Amino acid sequence: MTPTKISIATVVGAGAMGSGIAQVLAQAGVNVKLYDTKEEALNRAMSKLKGTMDRLLEKGKVQAEEAAGILSRIQPIVYLREAADSDLVIEAIYESLEAKRSVFTTLDDVVGADCILATNTSSLSVAAISSGVKNPKRLIGLHFFNPAPLMPLVEIVPSLATDPEVLRLCVQSVKDWGKIGVIAKDSPGFIVNRVARPFYAEAMNILEEGLADVSTIDWAMTELGGFRMGPFALMDLIGHDVNYTVTETVWTQFYYDPRFRPNLSQKRLVEAGWLGKKTGRGFYDYRADAPALKALENRDKGKKILYRILSLLINEAADAIYRSVTSPADLETAMTKGVNYPKGLLAWGSEWGFSKALQILDDLQKRTGDPRYRACPLLRDWAIEAPNFTL
Repeated sequence: MTPTKISIATVVGAGAMGSGIAQVLAQAGVNVKLYDTKEEALNRAMSKLKGTMDRLLEKGKVQAEEAAGILSRIQPIVYLREAADSDLVIEAIYESLEAKRSVFTTLDDVVGADCILATNTSSLSVAAISSGVKNPKRLIGLHFFNPAPLMPLVEIVPSLATDPEVLRLCVQSVKDWGKIGVIAKDSPGFIVNRVARPFYAEAMNILEEGLADVSTIDWAMTELGGFRMGPFALMDLIGHDVNYTVTETVWTQFYYDPRFRPNLSQKRLVEAGWLGKKTGRGFYDYRADAPALKALENRDKGKKILYRILSLLINEAADAIYRSVTSPADLETAMTKGVNYPKGLLAWGSEWGFSKALQILDDLQKRTGDPRYRACPLLRDWAIEAPNFTL
């Protein structure tokens, strides 16, 4: 029987994501047990959480009593058996199918039969993770975005086996936690990590073709497109080990569909250990003595870059609707709240013109012969019908 409310939750994994999720739940009044196999990881997480509360207190965003209450609701544990009375367990470990399966098969013998099991996976199949779990009806995907306390979006991903009551409670719980939930089909990359792939990939294609440099492409997307960060700066911030792994996972799960093909320029950075800001080098050089890169601020060239990347993003958004991955409203919410796009891609397509996006894609496919530029059938329909998405 599904619980009627989440009062006690366990978060598995005390890294940045796990501790962030613990903070979100504790701030919403949930009693949280934060589990990790390493006591030093738990100590580090609790120290950071206290530092976060101290900063919020200094800024006047919480009162002293409230901050103390939040911290008191987070209990570090080193034995998973202490999660036995949980209404919900959220797994937030690294992206490994085998490791995640292992967590849940262990939990099978620890928690009660009515406890909901949730994975924070960003790109793995929820159905595959649930394989081997005694009762897969109680397992669901709850994908928070990093940093969890600040990012409002949670992708809620039921598998084929997930009980509708589990989905219903998770939708309500996400709302109770102060987050914005969107429902996604158990499809590679869900909504955000599927639809956003061209933002990175097409920028790298433009770079690899020698049409523009890193700083010029980022300038075009921020100054002309209104994106908060350009694709190269964002990949450097995320970390190329993380970003490339998601790309490769989505590509593999789509049976090597060329639309999701990884780029060699990013693979070489990973191989060299140039993972972005955290290692001091990525597409940009963050070392103190590195020369600053200057964009070639040419508006005509910038527009061509923006429109090319935007066309692929709109095409991927159309394909997500075509394949029933999510609803148009949830897609728009996911892209504006999950990755801070300046506007929803369907609304952008309505405003700018689906026919323009289609023409750019057809021209690219004709010129390059690359099937990554094939247009979604629904985009072709929209180019004729010109629907107005004002979501």
